[in-house]
Amino acid sequence: MAEREDKNLISEKEKWQNSVNKALSKFPERKEKFETTYGEELKRIYTPEDIENLNYSKDLGFPGQYPFTRGVQPTMYRGRFWTMRQYAGFASAEESNKRYKYLLSQGQTGLSVAFDLPTQIGYDSDDDMSDGEVGKVGVAIDSLEDMEILFNEIPLDKVSVSMTINSTASVLLSMLIAVAEKQGVKPEQLRGTIQNDILKEYIARGTYVFPPEPSMKVIVDIFEYGSKNLPKFNLISISGYHIREAGANAAQEVAFTLADGISYVDAAIKAGLDVDVFGNNLSFFFNAHNNFLEEIAKFRAARRLWAKIMKNRFKAKSERAMKLKFHTQTAGSTLTAQQPMNNVVRVALQALSAVMGGTQSLHTNSYDEALGLPTEESATIALRTQQIIAYESGVTNTIDPFAGSYVIEKLTNDIEEQAMNYIEKIDEMGGMVKAIENGYIQKEILNSAYDAQLKIENKEDIIIGVNKFETDHEPPREILKVNPEMELKQKEKLKKLRQNRDNDLVKKNLDSLKNAAKNNENVMPFILECVKSYATLGEITNVLREIYGEFNESVIL
Repeated sequence: MAEREDKNLISEKEKWQNSVNKALSKFPERKEKFETTYGEELKRIYTPEDIENLNYSKDLGFPGQYPFTRGVQPTMYRGRFWTMRQYAGFASAEESNKRYKYLLSQGQTGLSVAFDLPTQIGYDSDDDMSDGEVGKVGVAIDSLEDMEILFNEIPLDKVSVSMTINSTASVLLSMLIAVAEKQGVKPEQLRGTIQNDILKEYIARGTYVFPPEPSMKVIVDIFEYGSKNLPKFNLISISGYHIREAGANAAQEVAFTLADGISYVDAAIKAGLDVDVFGNNLSFFFNAHNNFLEEIAKFRAARRLWAKIMKNRFKAKSERAMKLKFHTQTAGSTLTAQQPMNNVVRVALQALSAVMGGTQSLHTNSYDEALGLPTEESATIALRTQQIIAYESGVTNTIDPFAGSYVIEKLTNDIEEQAMNYIEKIDEMGGMVKAIENGYIQKEILNSAYDAQLKIENKEDIIIGVNKFETDHEPPREILKVNPEMELKQKEKLKKLRQNRDNDLVKKNLDSLKNAAKNNENVMPFILECVKSYATLGEITNVLREIYGEFNESVIL
């Protein structure tokens, strides 16, 4: 019976193709070739032929069951929505605290902290290296005092906190633990995520401090400490977001993100940690880009591939450790300064792809972010976008609604296959650190970014308002700007802190940290003591710089 149906399908498809050929003479297609972002040609139509080898039980399964293609929770959004976690932070801790309280009052369900550049790379606000950058792209955090202000009247036992911080993640996590304790919240009650993904900093973003080897050691220290003390906290958010923003295509985003994940798991296992314990505290961070169907397939492929890697490569037995839990952010690189209100539509479609792909939390970009920091109005619209998808669209009422679509299942298979091919190449090179050191990853991303830019310049890919449907005059818009006086105030606050704290205790704790780093001990307990005595971020980082050294990027040609 099935064989007869297959023959009928082939016959019917041939007839349809003949009718298409006739139509093409009158109505040519828009392009000579339609492609995915990773260079595969897209067919006009997909049929059961394209997924004839798909095994439902093996390749899809049911939500909450291996290989988790259809989602990591049995009921997904029928039980609870994803965490609506808007990324925010600017100027001082006082200003950011006001924005957090406002967003929570508007229905946001988790906080996501953006730090300024000096905080990200371990400099205090009064360091010469920080001049002109304090509070510009995020909030300035110099000490526990700032962190106390940042979370003032925000109950850390009820609100989950995500922190986009990497090279100084150990310090900021320690500050969060210390603030929670001051609120009477135990470490085991804390929920949230630290990004803590240093490998992608060497690939795509650049906010590193130490060389790869000591950086990996500190990450393993966080895994070890957090597995014992922070059971509800995600100790890393392995990030494809910035890899995609740097120009990677969808398949590369999955491949390089999971290859980073493999490196972290390898390092933790070599340090004697149990994959079924620390594996529960891993999370991922992906980009929701413009190609709606491809993005849905990307999220499903990543989830299935990671489950296989954890089960087959690392012999994980805990299904919880096999689950790829991920946060998504809409694509900042797709936002345009031209006709910025168009970004509202872009963000809505990108957010919808993340929901259709089964994300656990989501940040929607504000329409004005190509111009400056989000205003309160634009941040509210971004949050409302998520709420409309959740409450009004109906897409959350059934699980993985695109499953079984011929094109979605084919794209899911293709992205998984391409990503696995990359991972095997990286393995042959000796792993992700080696691949980064020899420039392979960076070159692949650069080539992909170059190809994408050429397509825009040649109008093969259309960006509305940029290379088609442009307008000459656009009305001026309100842009949020950081008051330059804020940097002076932050420096003055830091000066007073150093005068009023117990500097003998600070020195003693910094010396203990230095000895721990020298002796290859877990540095987390020592950093926590430094933080509690109001040692600054810069002072702590400088101690570790002295022992671990500083990374200088080599030129990739």
